[in-house]
Amino acid sequence: MTQAAMEGETDMKVLVVGSGGREHAIVTSVAKSPRVDKIYCAPGNAGIAALAECVPIGAMEFDKLVTFAKEKEIDFTIIGMDDPLVGGIVDVFEAEGLRVFGPKKNAAILEGSKAFSKDLMKKYNIPTAAYENFTDPKTAIAYLEQAKFPIVLKADGLALGKGVLICENLDEAKAGVKEIMEDKKFGASGNTMVIEEFMTGREVSVLSFVDGKTIKIMSSAQDHKRAKDGDQGLNTGGMGNFSPSPFYTEEVDDFCKKYIYQATVDAMAKEGRPFTGVIFFGLMLTEDGPKVLEYNARFGDPEAQVVLPRMKNDIIDVMEACVDGKLDTIDLQFEDNAAVCVVLASDGYPVSYEKGFEIKGLENFDGKDGYYCFHAGTKFDENGKIVTNGGRVLGVTAKGATLKEARANAYAATEWVDFANKYMRHDIGKAIDEVK
Repeated sequence: MTQAAMEGETDMKVLVVGSGGREHAIVTSVAKSPRVDKIYCAPGNAGIAALAECVPIGAMEFDKLVTFAKEKEIDFTIIGMDDPLVGGIVDVFEAEGLRVFGPKKNAAILEGSKAFSKDLMKKYNIPTAAYENFTDPKTAIAYLEQAKFPIVLKADGLALGKGVLICENLDEAKAGVKEIMEDKKFGASGNTMVIEEFMTGREVSVLSFVDGKTIKIMSSAQDHKRAKDGDQGLNTGGMGNFSPSPFYTEEVDDFCKKYIYQATVDAMAKEGRPFTGVIFFGLMLTEDGPKVLEYNARFGDPEAQVVLPRMKNDIIDVMEACVDGKLDTIDLQFEDNAAVCVVLASDGYPVSYEKGFEIKGLENFDGKDGYYCFHAGTKFDENGKIVTNGGRVLGVTAKGATLKEARANAYAATEWVDFANKYMRHDIGKAIDEVK
């Protein structure tokens, strides 16, 4: 470790890898750090460009990213996305002596393979749904013929949050096996498939910082995956969320700290895969207590957009402590308030939608404390105007003293900005009204 880093280096140059709303939230937090002088983002987007210099290098172009980091003398790189992490970008950077935040390839498998993570949980008695792994479609169907419904089918690898099918009966399950394993709808992710018992309860997302041995929990959040109001329609990357979750009680927190969080970090270390970076715990609060639905090896999207604005710490201090194995020295703190994010999408998402519409009203967010407009799918057109460039276009986040206030603020702020095929759910945070 350099002398400068030991002294809490200032004038740092930071590179963030990714191009979505999550990366915009990360860049926004990095920009608040007094230690940072210059931010680059590869490839970034039109919103990130207001805070960082965007560089036209894709997240999977490891060699180009390394060359860039060396040329620009980058002090610290933050990897936002799952694909490069699972692909081993951290190993490539570290081999070149570059400081980088995120898990190595052998630890990112926690997200990269559902079969691996399920086997890990079974081995170390971490509470999760009962399951079996299959590599042969015929064996999978034979298992399903004896199974209890509803049941869940999951493609093993990365599938942008979409490779999960809930099947109500045997016919649906057979069609699901065909879709995942034979038609390869999710590509090579479907070479192995996990069949898992269907769990009922509320879903809660919990993000954490990890340094290989110590884990510090961030604030909880709750996501809305389905495209349409009332949790109808197809699964998406996430249509909005809120933080903290009122269902994540002290009792739940105590249980998870005892049986899930540290247990996961210790299990990975015992397997010779020490995890450094962010572990995202997708939890189901069942009648039998909390169980792990899935792990992600990075900040969630749009979870980052509601959790990071509430974090009091300097994000660089926390991330460096993770990389240096000193997370135990950090007192991680969050504001005692709430945040809600409503995603503005292109109408027709996640199936087919038009792009290239001008986005108007973005300036309405300038100087508004507690309001954020995180860009997910945006770019500059040839005339320098900001236009839509994806299914999820913007994440409008607002804070408030309570969840209800934050929700009202977020929905009010969705009116400040407009584009031709703007679409959103109108019931983000509906669970807030169900708190007993």
